[in-house]
Amino acid sequence: MGLVCAHILRSSDRAAGTGELPIPRVSLWGHDPEHAARIAQARTSPALPGLTLSPEVEVLLRDEGVQQADLFIVAIPVQHIREVLTRLAPHLPEGAPFVSVAKGIENTTLLTPTGIVRDVLGKDRPCCVLSGPTIASELARCLPATMVSASDDHDLALLVQRLFGTTWLRVYTLSDALGVEVAGAAKNVIAIAAGILDGLHAGFNAKSALLARGLAEITRLGHAMGAQRETFFGVAGVGDLATTCFSPEGRNRSCGEALGKGQSLKDYLARAQHVVEGVATCRSVMDLARRLRIEMPITQSVYRVLFEGLDPLEAIGELMSRTPREERVG
Repeated sequence: MGLVCAHILRSSDRAAGTGELPIPRVSLWGHDPEHAARIAQARTSPALPGLTLSPEVEVLLRDEGVQQADLFIVAIPVQHIREVLTRLAPHLPEGAPFVSVAKGIENTTLLTPTGIVRDVLGKDRPCCVLSGPTIASELARCLPATMVSASDDHDLALLVQRLFGTTWLRVYTLSDALGVEVAGAAKNVIAIAAGILDGLHAGFNAKSALLARGLAEITRLGHAMGAQRETFFGVAGVGDLATTCFSPEGRNRSCGEALGKGQSLKDYLARAQHVVEGVATCRSVMDLARRLRIEMPITQSVYRVLFEGLDPLEAIGELMSRTPREERVG
């Protein structure tokens, strides 16, 4: 599914601290009506095997069904957000906030997910980013987790915090939405590198070094784009990076592991049943690094492995043989 529609019922609750929020009515919308119909009937999805969708959640089978929502959660692969929102624009209520849980950067424009939302629906559209170390299957089982609700609209950030916060999900607020989006996007590229190390059996020392130096690259990029350095050392930064690089369920890490074992990117993507966001995002991050004149050697190596045929083992050798220097973080 791509869009979650929440019917909160009382618009006055946008203001913080105005009593208890009503329990929202939730609907799911997906771009493929046949796929949506199968989920509506079976109440299960191949993406989360063994888990059943609550009977209280409606699955929308027509685009017009989004018209009554008060708030939208965007869970669309980043390279398709523009296409989907352009299609739905005639049915979207004016001024309804958008909450992005997507992680990536659009190839053609180098915009983040909320940047795409505002580019399509208008620069004044209220937007929030909800991100953090959150493996979907663990959330579905109500295992403890933390996230960040980030927006330049403080009331919206608080609303999202109140909507999503539970006894097992702690949500923090933050004003640096750009930093959270850059962290969420760029960490997927580092996760591919982490998977490559796993595929090559390079060891935990190598992976820990990769995380440390990968975080330095992400921080350097984010700060050059105007984000706050502190964001990258929080839940949505190093927290999300660690989970993505170590979890066996991480899509980007798994892709990298296959590459490290000798499989081609083309063959892996052909059989994958999900989008590997870090592949397309790697192109965007490299374009940004060149534009901003930011040194990102790990990202550059991943790019060469993905798109220029560089052997993963040779990539590690090149990184390890770089000229020694003083460590610099961010």
